[in-house]
Amino acid sequence: MKSIRNFCIIAHIDHGKSTLADRLLEFTRTVTERDMQAQLLDDMDLERERGITIKSHAIQMDYELNGEKYILNLIDTPGHVDFSYEVSRSIVACEGALLVVDAAQGVEAQTISNLYLALDHDLEIIPVLNKIDLPGAMPEEVSDQITDLIGCEKEDIIHASAKEGIGITDILEAIVARINAPKGDATEPLQAMIFDSVFNPYRGIEVFFRVFNGTLNKGEKVKFVNTGKIYEADEIGVLRLQHEPRDSISSGNVGYLISGIKVAKEVKVGDTITHVDRPTQLQVKGFEDVKPMVFAGIYPVETSEFEELRASMEKLQLNDASLIWEPETSAALGFGFRCGFLGMLHMEIVQERLEREFGMTVITTVPLVQFHAINTDGSILHISAPSELPESNLISHIEEPFIRAQIISKAAFIGPIINLCIDKRGEIKNQVYLTADRVELTFEIPLAEIVFDFFDKLKTISRGYASLDYELIGYRQSYMVKLDIMLNGDKVDALSAIVHKDKAYEWGKRLCEKLRELIPRQMFEIAVQASIGTKIIARETVKAMRKNVLAKCYGGDISRKRKLLEKQKKGKKRMRQVGNVEVPQEAFMAVLKLD
Repeated sequence: MKSIRNFCIIAHIDHGKSTLADRLLEFTRTVTERDMQAQLLDDMDLERERGITIKSHAIQMDYELNGEKYILNLIDTPGHVDFSYEVSRSIVACEGALLVVDAAQGVEAQTISNLYLALDHDLEIIPVLNKIDLPGAMPEEVSDQITDLIGCEKEDIIHASAKEGIGITDILEAIVARINAPKGDATEPLQAMIFDSVFNPYRGIEVFFRVFNGTLNKGEKVKFVNTGKIYEADEIGVLRLQHEPRDSISSGNVGYLISGIKVAKEVKVGDTITHVDRPTQLQVKGFEDVKPMVFAGIYPVETSEFEELRASMEKLQLNDASLIWEPETSAALGFGFRCGFLGMLHMEIVQERLEREFGMTVITTVPLVQFHAINTDGSILHISAPSELPESNLISHIEEPFIRAQIISKAAFIGPIINLCIDKRGEIKNQVYLTADRVELTFEIPLAEIVFDFFDKLKTISRGYASLDYELIGYRQSYMVKLDIMLNGDKVDALSAIVHKDKAYEWGKRLCEKLRELIPRQMFEIAVQASIGTKIIARETVKAMRKNVLAKCYGGDISRKRKLLEKQKKGKKRMRQVGNVEVPQEAFMAVLKLD
């Protein structure tokens, strides 16, 4: 155990975590030159295309220093605020963390957020100043920011460039010297924690775990404490680039377990693994329950694919523990699932992964945050879909979730940022100058206002410099109303939304205009209306396609023409009663594209 070091890499998005992981793997010769490629640990097509890390990836490296051999278990984590749950899970399995800061960008919001996660678990922090080879690098200035943040000495900060391979040996030496070896006793009863899992179509579910106490041997009977299920350890091993089978894994180490588990529900991330004949009395304190921020319905395009979609969601949940879902039905779309996501990017990624990895084409409804409806008798209803909201005479008021948003930006952009936040019903709480040119602004804003396009607008007005981090602070009373969209007088529940009274008219008007463009013209006229309760607040009309019935009436009496037109009008009216309006998928997503 003395020779094991478990550590993760934490940083803001795009500060060079994955590139640094690549260099560490190269320097420790874990990967041959032939197998080497950029973003090696990001094995999903989506991650490579977007250039972001979505999943935490664990890998083991061997390293030799002063004649002694060390085993380094590295976990590369995502940087985006939507995947902070992945980071919190990785941190529990580690004793130390490399805090990577971009020398050109400086300390940003997610850097601080991830650092606090690591400090909560008493991790040893090694600060790394990355990208020092860039022409815009400000090593002195950013070093001051890091010392203010962590309270370390300037000498403790390692200057590196992951792209050029500068400072990598210093980082490896610091990992061995500064991070403690794991504590634990190999003779105690087995106590291991599941920190991730993945579905393998040929071998069932692969479970990734970290052993805190005891030893796990191949072929032993193990028990998952929370689910109470018993399995045989058919294959255990360590996570190299490919899985490497071993006969035993003892305390302090990280490994995988394959035991032919077929049912996704039987594996819970954060669960404790122990022996059947000698169970541990200590459960590993796993992670806090994930709090979804955004809710949306996911429905199969073909209703017959409902069961297939359920199976796909279960398999996806194994690999993405922050996804929460339950079945629901919609009058417009049939059977589907109400899913909870950590943010809009998370929702987008889940939809893409369902399409790519499982071949499911799905329709996603309007995203919504969770509201509390307070009944007249004082009881609280949790509303995560507009259809669940009772009539206004049955409830006394509605409460909506508020967040505390920390925005770090250059001083030049303070004005536009404050305007944006006030426009989103936000309230400024604090303003701190971190340096002469960098400001940290703290706002309290309703979560519903930042769900859609807040992050994009923030990046636009700050020319990409501002960074955002947020946390939920509770529910407050607000004047919210349910906005219904009707097509030919029929409510389309999948397009309904819960919006603030002040913004309802504008929202309804813009949505009707957008739908008029997106709904294809039919043989009959379609009325697109927005309503609050029984009051219509906006209307647009999708004109009917007309056949020129007057083509054969050249010249002659006007009454003949009128007779034909009346006949056509009757036909259109009858068509409208029996015809139903096809709503394309773009229309359901139109809400996201409202500027």
